[in-house]
Amino acid sequence: MSARREPPCPSRRVALKVLGAGAATAAGSLLAGRSLAEPAEPTESAGFWSFFRTHYKEMTRGEVDAMLARLERKYSRRHKQPVKVVNTPAPDGVLFGFALSLERCKGYRDCVHACVKENNLGRNPEMQYIRVLEIDRGEVKLAGAVHEYDHPTVPAEGKAYLPVQCFQCDDPPCVDACPIDATWMEPDGIVVVDYDHCIGCRYCMTACPYWARRFNWTTPSVPVGELNPDTHYLGNRPRPGGVVEKCSYCIQRTRQGRQPACQEACPTGARVFGNLLDPDSEIRYVLEHKTVFRLKEELSTEPKFWYFTD
Repeated sequence: MSARREPPCPSRRVALKVLGAGAATAAGSLLAGRSLAEPAEPTESAGFWSFFRTHYKEMTRGEVDAMLARLERKYSRRHKQPVKVVNTPAPDGVLFGFALSLERCKGYRDCVHACVKENNLGRNPEMQYIRVLEIDRGEVKLAGAVHEYDHPTVPAEGKAYLPVQCFQCDDPPCVDACPIDATWMEPDGIVVVDYDHCIGCRYCMTACPYWARRFNWTTPSVPVGELNPDTHYLGNRPRPGGVVEKCSYCIQRTRQGRQPACQEACPTGARVFGNLLDPDSEIRYVLEHKTVFRLKEELSTEPKFWYFTD
């Protein structure tokens, strides 16, 4: 029996592909006497620019502004509508957290669909950040839980519902697993991904104990006219194929003082979102006056997502 050949390293594949495209771009630019600092419009062969540019976290304000403008032009052209890409920073004195009432959640999945629409998730196949697990009432056992239930009405008899998503851990193992620092935790507690820096190795997916990250095998497909044009660089902007993405607590909304789409869409008021550092916030009231728990507490990841009952 012949030995099984291991697939090439994703980072090597990406590097070779980008370098190949970049060499052609560089040659054309130099022959035309053009600077490599910004690819000429309307080309989208930005692989060279994206691969060799400074990491997002190390870029100057001017470099970031130029990059956002370039992305807006590219996305607007591709999706045939004006697209805005902002870079709103984390607000001071804020640490975002989520709480969810297991008694109020009825399994309607309005949160799932609102998240897909708000965050420009791929539709074919449809990617979902939120899974609403159907479990036996009185139990909190994930083994055997399903999220693709199809009942005439919900809640089904004898069943309860447990939504899961990224829990925005305060000690996120996914961040530690990333070999190139393409994912990190922001000052407001949101764990983000730089899609332009991700090499698709998926180490973060393996490290996440909550199965909260998704890998784009192809470029996400959003029908014309359905793209949400209000985007954030670290959130719901259009993503390429071959990268990992995840819930960002709707960073494009929450850093503007709005609620996440899932919370806003919930018809039963099961979701509570807010500033954990504000003693007068609703989420602090829940944590201090309700019976609360977190999933896989023994792992010490310190998720900023609690479940509660009255």
